[in-house]
Amino acid sequence: MKNILLLTVTLWAFVASSVFAQERRITGRVTSADENTPVPGASIQVKGTTRGAQSDADGNYSLVLPPNANVIVFSFVGLTSQEVNVGNQSVINVALSNDNRSLNEVVIVGYGTQQRRDVTGSAVSVKAAEIANLPVQSFEQAIQGRLAGVQATQASGKLGSGLQIRVRGAASISAGNEPLYVIDGIPVTSQDIGTTTTEPYSPLADIDPNDIESIDVLKDASASAIYGSRASNGVVLVTTKKGRAGRTNVNIGYYTGFSNPTRLRKFLNSAQYIELFSEAITNSGIAIDDQIDGFPGYGIDINSGYDEKWSEAAFRQGTINQLNFNVNGGTDKTQFYLSGSTNRQFGIIKANDFSRNNLLLNLTHTVSDRLSFGAKFSIARTINNKTPDDNDFANPVQLNAIPPLQPIYDPQSGLLNNQTLYYNALIETTDAFNRSISYRSFGNVNGTLRIAKGLSFRSEFGYDLLNQQEEIYRTRRTESGSPTGYGYQNNIRSINWTTNNTLNYQANFGQHAIDALAGFVYQEQNIQDASAQGRGFPNDQFKKIASAARIVGGSSTETGFSIESYLARINYRFREKYLLSLSGRYDGSSRFGANNRYGFFPAASVGWLINEEDFLKNNQTLSLLKLRASYGLTGNSEVSNFASRGLYSAIFYADQAGIRPTQLANPNLGWETSAQLDIGIEFGFLSNRINGQIDLYNKDTRDLLLNRPLPGINGFTSVFENVGSLRNRGVEFSLTTQNTVKALRWTTNLNFSMNRNQVTKLNGQPIEPGARLLGRVAVGEPLGYFYGKKFLGADPANGDALYEGPDGKPTNDYGAAVNTKLGDPNPDFIAGVTNTLTYKGIDLSFLFQGVFGNDLYNIAGFFQSVNADYYDNQTVDQLNRWRNPGDITMVPQARLYAGNGAGPSSRWIQDGTYVRLKTATLGYTLPKSLLRKVYMQSARVYVSGLNLLTFTKYTGYDPEVNTQYTSTSNQSANVTIGHDFYTPPQQRTITFGVNIGF
Repeated sequence: MKNILLLTVTLWAFVASSVFAQERRITGRVTSADENTPVPGASIQVKGTTRGAQSDADGNYSLVLPPNANVIVFSFVGLTSQEVNVGNQSVINVALSNDNRSLNEVVIVGYGTQQRRDVTGSAVSVKAAEIANLPVQSFEQAIQGRLAGVQATQASGKLGSGLQIRVRGAASISAGNEPLYVIDGIPVTSQDIGTTTTEPYSPLADIDPNDIESIDVLKDASASAIYGSRASNGVVLVTTKKGRAGRTNVNIGYYTGFSNPTRLRKFLNSAQYIELFSEAITNSGIAIDDQIDGFPGYGIDINSGYDEKWSEAAFRQGTINQLNFNVNGGTDKTQFYLSGSTNRQFGIIKANDFSRNNLLLNLTHTVSDRLSFGAKFSIARTINNKTPDDNDFANPVQLNAIPPLQPIYDPQSGLLNNQTLYYNALIETTDAFNRSISYRSFGNVNGTLRIAKGLSFRSEFGYDLLNQQEEIYRTRRTESGSPTGYGYQNNIRSINWTTNNTLNYQANFGQHAIDALAGFVYQEQNIQDASAQGRGFPNDQFKKIASAARIVGGSSTETGFSIESYLARINYRFREKYLLSLSGRYDGSSRFGANNRYGFFPAASVGWLINEEDFLKNNQTLSLLKLRASYGLTGNSEVSNFASRGLYSAIFYADQAGIRPTQLANPNLGWETSAQLDIGIEFGFLSNRINGQIDLYNKDTRDLLLNRPLPGINGFTSVFENVGSLRNRGVEFSLTTQNTVKALRWTTNLNFSMNRNQVTKLNGQPIEPGARLLGRVAVGEPLGYFYGKKFLGADPANGDALYEGPDGKPTNDYGAAVNTKLGDPNPDFIAGVTNTLTYKGIDLSFLFQGVFGNDLYNIAGFFQSVNADYYDNQTVDQLNRWRNPGDITMVPQARLYAGNGAGPSSRWIQDGTYVRLKTATLGYTLPKSLLRKVYMQSARVYVSGLNLLTFTKYTGYDPEVNTQYTSTSNQSANVTIGHDFYTPPQQRTITFGVNIGF
């Protein structure tokens, strides 16, 4: 690596000493061919260089040409790019037509760019205009429903919580299933590194979505294999905004709004509660006075006179505010982009809020025709006041379990009531805090040296620094802080740096074109954390851990990994219609055993532009017809950093220290490997006003990392090995239509994805998490399918809960009921439809997103929908219980403490299908004739909404749910999908905003 860096410095120094040649200037005007109006902000760039300019408010531009410049590229978002031969011209005027997804569009690929027409892999993208000004915390939320083959699930309505992203299904049982995130060429930390017992925090929320230029998702092996051992789950390439040559532009944006839960569930009022539980007690043969009036510890008094709505007590109307600005522009040689933003949100859950402050600077500078530099620096400060995880009694959503007869506030003291059936979690919102503060910085310095015609060398160094501070304090009034207060503090530091060094060669030889790349990549991450817990605080004004009389716990750890990689790719084009791409990456990872540390990940793809054949070339209807196919290998290395090592831990006994072995070493441990075949067709009609693509894929993942059980005589219960396999196969379809009638333009984007997941090999017995969880892994079944007792409803004769017995007949003996497949949390298909309409200054866009055919397990039904088996308040559907012989119902007879229908079963499994109006925006852009009078370049006002309407049969809070337990491993998270346990609903958000440009 030192030699490479030395070579880089030497080459840069050599070129920097070269003499600049003669230059000349051209001018002109850029207009819209369809509307005959100027195009402000159009990009005018010398092809093959970074030199360029930008048109002003009247479409005028001026550009200094370097020596030997032959072609100028004119482009603007939404319009078709044009290439113009300069020749001896000094004035060049161009008219750009509406862009119907031009084949010449440049798209981001791994370690470079390509024209869309030449891409032979499967990739999808989202541009800045599609996600601008949406009231979301992270860009992941903004891509929901927009991309074929990408399923994004917001696990919870809590602010700062992460999303679950799946690209073409889940490819692992025990390793991570999230894609690799690469921001401006640098892989970044994307998973929560905190340790507190709260909802996991998404580090990707540190990035302001308004700073993003594009998001490209690489799906098949041809597109992603260049990232080798970390590409099995797909790769997400995020490109931030940069400056353009031309006048300096100042843009300011602000929006404000409010949020409410998408749904509030209905629970029993006091009269209904008394009716149901009086009946349940009688049916159990217990005296009412002994059970309700006689429960002073729980304070359930049928004569209390209270009728509290505990199910609504945890919620509030949230608010959101964001202010952002950017300044961009530059000269022919130097371009800049500077932005800043501040975001503040108060969530729909009490005491849950989120704030973020961002600053970004992007610089590019052309030293000469042969040497250019770039630098990026960003910093973010994010504060997230979090709530306990879903499985904690302190989770405010669990308040709905408290009977309506019990008051929220103590009538004597006026304080929150702490004598309730369960812990009054509202005390947690007033007498405790759980705060995560993160300081995040991304940086990137790069240089490009043009060694000879078509040959260039690029070197870059990037870093991702994350410092996260977690602090908890619970006063004496809280359950866990009694009697003298409880404090916790954790400091985590992550240093993640990468160097990319690539040699690029582009050349045309008659009818042949080659684009080749070779490179070396090295990445290293180090994470350190130290924590302490304390009790015995002088009073609740002293909240820092240093004030604790007793340190009752603490830890300090250090972990890390490194990856060394060598990569190569060659793209070949013949006669502008036959395409070939070959790539390979050789990765070495510190995470794996000494005997299996390195792996090779090759890929190949071909493409055929049929529309370029003579028999179709002049077809007036068909504008694009491309067949492509790819095959390749990718890996998954998202396991613990010491998965292959023999591990020991410290132990203490009688004030003496010692060590004990905790993990058996496996020097043969290697990556999980996915072999993926993809066949696709891309089509376009009527100058691509109608265009789309269809993909069929099969992804076989082998060498799954699983624990193999060992005999106890070995001293270990299991060893981590490569022993399993699974398969994902599916079909994807996307379609875009554009209709233009005079000033009206209407664009529709449709995407559809269907994935089938199946485990094909396990070493040993099926994997079951146990307890009340019904997720399971077994050969021949999809990952995480539901398995257990099949509930058949109430016996019409006596109200007993019935289950399917071994002979297929009903039985009221829960223990005798057979276990069987109950459902599948994986969807049959997902889809999204986006419509965008513009008419003069008015714009309207809306996105419908849907998930179809998946099942959800509302595990909270054990307590809140269980026909009064215990004193938890019940959902109103439990009033439909069996009461008299002959009643036909799915709710058994109410019996206190009887367990009548209370065992884990299909009783609480429901269809999770939903269709949601995910986003909608209505805006108006003021006319330029008016703006010139007030010295503005642009101004737009708008109203926007998120999660506006939801259509579903699911009776839980929200069908977009996936309960997260913070203590679970990757394996548990992959197995217990589709579980809903007191998880809060999503936020329905309305915002009002304005964008102003100068």
